[in-house]
Amino acid sequence: MSELKQSKYIDITTDYGFKKVFGSDTNKDLLIAFLNELFRGRKVIADLYYNKNEHVGDTEDVGTVIFDLTCTADDGERFIIEVQRTAQVNLKKRMLYYSSKLIADQAPKGNRRAWNYAISEVYIIVLMDGFTMPEAGDEKYFLHDICLCYRDHGKIFYEDLGFIYVELVNFVKAEAELVNDLDRWLYILKNMSSLKGLSTYLRKPIFEKLFQLAEYSKLKPEEREMYNVSLRNKWDAESIRSSQEELLKRAREKAMAEGRAEGEAKGKAEGKAAGKEEGKAEGKAEGKAEVIKNLLSLNKFSISEIAEVADVTVEFVKQIEAEKAKGK
Repeated sequence: MSELKQSKYIDITTDYGFKKVFGSDTNKDLLIAFLNELFRGRKVIADLYYNKNEHVGDTEDVGTVIFDLTCTADDGERFIIEVQRTAQVNLKKRMLYYSSKLIADQAPKGNRRAWNYAISEVYIIVLMDGFTMPEAGDEKYFLHDICLCYRDHGKIFYEDLGFIYVELVNFVKAEAELVNDLDRWLYILKNMSSLKGLSTYLRKPIFEKLFQLAEYSKLKPEEREMYNVSLRNKWDAESIRSSQEELLKRAREKAMAEGRAEGEAKGKAEGKAAGKEEGKAEGKAEGKAEVIKNLLSLNKFSISEIAEVADVTVEFVKQIEAEKAKGK
């Protein structure tokens, strides 16, 4: 395979780059440092060891699950670290399923009474490269630190199961704006392959090691080949994501136009027949209802996305969805 035109440093959000930097015992200090920054003082990891990243399904119907990285910390906490490059409607459910696997694996084969559900902490870390959280709306947060809490007052219900989602696309700080090591880690993750060298803003021993490790010129020929394949795979994923986003945009515009035309025509006819102003208002509502029905029929949009496109409340979309299900 021909070699690609390369930057000075590898892209560490590629599959190969991520595992080279964070996936070996010799470099586990890098992963420990990154995880400690993600937890922002709430948890301090002193050491960890890597687990097999392959989890065989419990039945023939459930296939093998392969994680990017899975590890256990010195106090027994278990982590899955994933890099996601394409938006997925079921992302949250998939990560919940992954966490359930780590929890279920802790149960002994026998003598469960003595075990007494002594479940270790479980955390799922998701680095989202190039897309945002499903149903995020207009929010521009780059870090989502999630736990189980009471719906009414927000107090934490269970501390030992957590999900951390990082939206790299929403991390937009420039180098001079970096104020802490979490900022520095996210800046490097997002921009490593475009950097020319280690700046004064990043000059710390842990980042010096990272930059030395990530130099493309230090890769062996077989490592370069693996990295090039990984880089092409990332570019392919980005191309597919761009195509999907364009198709969704066109689908939205088409559904909006069709729904608006149908609604306005119906409203105009009803308003003219009734000779009343409420006919116009009803027609406008009908138009939005048709837009919503068209978008629901595509099975590609979440309730909140449809509400945003149609400029209505989530409750109104749910109402139309219920009516559509009843065949109204």
